Amino acid sequence: DDDDDIPQLSSHTLAALQEFYLEQQQREGMKTSQGFNQYSIGSIEEDWQLSQFWYSDETALCLAKEAVLAAGKGGRIACVSAPSVYQKLKEQDGEDFSVCILEYDRRFSVYGEEFIFYDYNHPLDLPENLLPHSFDIVIADPPYLSEECLQKTAETIKYLTKEKILLCTGAVMEEQAAKHLGVKMCKFIPKHSRNLANEFRCYVNYASGLD
Repeated sequence: DDDDDIPQLSSHTLAALQEFYLEQQQREGMKTSQGFNQYSIGSIEEDWQLSQFWYSDETALCLAKEAVLAAGKGGRIACVSAPSVYQKLKEQDGEDFSVCILEYDRRFSVYGEEFIFYDYNHPLDLPENLLPHSFDIVIADPPYLSEECLQKTAETIKYLTKEKILLCTGAVMEEQAAKHLGVKMCKFIPKHSRNLANEFRCYVNYASGLD
């Protein structure tokens, strides 16, 4: 009887594996097929080891629209560790703004010159062409809920922005966010494509449409 159970378990495992590989192939096929949107959220998959959690489509769109409005006509927007907002911004055809993405994950280098490698441990190790206070708004989502990560990311944000800051981080970081960036919590509650254990919030230092 025990022997009978073994192939049954193996075939079940094999079927699950085949299904997994088929899904992978289908995803890769979508990516290479004509009409695939390289900027759609999920086109580059989350890497949990890098503490990556993409926003829901609705949240990314809301934050992108807010950034465009805050930046103004011909404005410059920097996305610091917030790739899903960058992707949604790139989908906004016809809007008059420019955007770049500062990100540790080199997979995002597929976005060409708009990609800037960024390690929050070296907050001011930035290219020379990223001039101080040259962005109308900076959107940032520090990868870790720690004061050290927020403090170092804050250095980058303050270097890049003319004034406006849109920070997305945990509700538990409210005090530290006010301390390091002078931002206040908004009423808008950002959602992720996968539910997170930590409550997430948005913080700004200007009169925004997120309240």
